[in-house]
Amino acid sequence: MSTLSEAVSPAEPKDAPPRGLWRQGLIVFCENRLALVGLCLFVLLAGVCFLGPLVYQTDQVHTDLTAVHLAPGEQGHPLGTDGVGYDQLGRLMLGGQTSIIVGLAAGILATIVGTLLGAIAGFVGGWVDAAVMRVVDAMMSIPSLFLFMLLAAIVTPSVPMLILIIGAFAWLGPARLVRGEALTLRSREYVQAMRGMGGTGGRAVRRHIIPNAIGTVIVNATFQVADAILYVAYLSFLGLGVPPPAANWGGMLSDGLADTYSGHWWLLYPPGIAIILIVLAFNFIGDGLRDAFEVRLRRR
Repeated sequence: MSTLSEAVSPAEPKDAPPRGLWRQGLIVFCENRLALVGLCLFVLLAGVCFLGPLVYQTDQVHTDLTAVHLAPGEQGHPLGTDGVGYDQLGRLMLGGQTSIIVGLAAGILATIVGTLLGAIAGFVGGWVDAAVMRVVDAMMSIPSLFLFMLLAAIVTPSVPMLILIIGAFAWLGPARLVRGEALTLRSREYVQAMRGMGGTGGRAVRRHIIPNAIGTVIVNATFQVADAILYVAYLSFLGLGVPPPAANWGGMLSDGLADTYSGHWWLLYPPGIAIILIVLAFNFIGDGLRDAFEVRLRRR
């Protein structure tokens, strides 16, 4: 009976093709416990910030001077109130929405711009590569925070403007990384064969350079988002963030710092802990993605 079953369903040959790279990458990512912790942290924080206001509704527009500096738990405020009567938990969720939206949008914008410019510069080479890299080197020689402060002081801060300001300078890192990948990939046989068959440079960038550098791009994008969230916190801490009644964690941290000396600790620690957790989450996710895209670290 066993012989008949073996004849009907023969054993899988030893030279069977391996499982898909995406599946292998997912397995490696799931094996990284810190990456899973980071993913859970991000989902938890994003869920609290965007879905929490639907359950816990507060007024974050009108001040209430009769409920100033209430301690956590007083009069139905789980995290207390701030100096103008805003509920601190509701403020934390509102500020988280701004920080996450600006961080994600600015990180994605910087990654897209940097990937395109880096791929074109690395593949085309010559004066195009020289011009792009000189611009990158010149801009990277100036401290990023100084440039952000300068632009934020010139224009009126808003969520779209913060996204453009951060994205306008955060693309430098991705451009250098992708340019290095493009310099390596443009000499590969399949790229040379495509060019020999009459393929254009644009097709080579779209179909070969960027897809083969996607691992580097995705991993770098997670770190770009974490950096963008920190830049938002820096600018807001220095008073260059979105104006009230809008909020973000950096502005809350700045406002709470002065009140901490009066014993109002609940105005400082929650936004500070939230910034630390969201940045750690994206760094853990980036480390997990790096391992998933690194073939040498795959054990299957």
